[in-house]
Amino acid sequence: MDYLPCVEIEPQEQAQSSVIWLHGLGANGHDFEPIVPELGIATKSVRFIFPHAPSIPVSINNGMRMPAWYDITDLDLERKIDQLQLEKSAEEIRKLILRENERGVLSEKIIIAGFSQGGAVGYEIALSHEDRLAGLVALSTYFPTKDTVNYSQQNQSTPIFIGHGTQDQMVLPGLGDDAHRHLQSRSYPVEYHSYEVGHGVNLEEIKDIGIWINKVLDLE
Repeated sequence: MDYLPCVEIEPQEQAQSSVIWLHGLGANGHDFEPIVPELGIATKSVRFIFPHAPSIPVSINNGMRMPAWYDITDLDLERKIDQLQLEKSAEEIRKLILRENERGVLSEKIIIAGFSQGGAVGYEIALSHEDRLAGLVALSTYFPTKDTVNYSQQNQSTPIFIGHGTQDQMVLPGLGDDAHRHLQSRSYPVEYHSYEVGHGVNLEEIKDIGIWINKVLDLE
């Protein structure tokens, strides 16, 4: 089976849990690699996987090719996107989940995390996956497939961490709040965190994510 190329940080001990972390538009798998030591993970058995998105033409950037999980055709409030490309990217991430299963990591010990575009794909994969996952981290993002995703019963109680910058001009905070309220309406265990930052993350957010990861993986 073919897999997306990935940056992988192997744990010092046999991997018991995994975090699959998706970058944003125009970035690559190295983007969030440096934050791993800052998370304060309470075990030496968590594998971090940072896949690289393929390079595709992106309409909002005049068709320039760049790493992207899907094409964005309009940056209005509706965020017009190529949904089929997003769904295809979700299937590529599903392959990585199954590979972790083959490597001995249970699905219930796998966290999906994503920033911006990566978070949108994260929503699609985590809420539709047929086996229960440990959790979803959605950062500075939105939920474009909330009305079309095939919600799985197995992940109805999967915890979700939403983080968003109050000064984000790229993905407005209201889009993150819309996802939060939608998930609340469907009774998901979701928490929303806001930070004094633009379209990015700060140290406070990284620390909060680390605390949350330790909690949902029962590492504390």
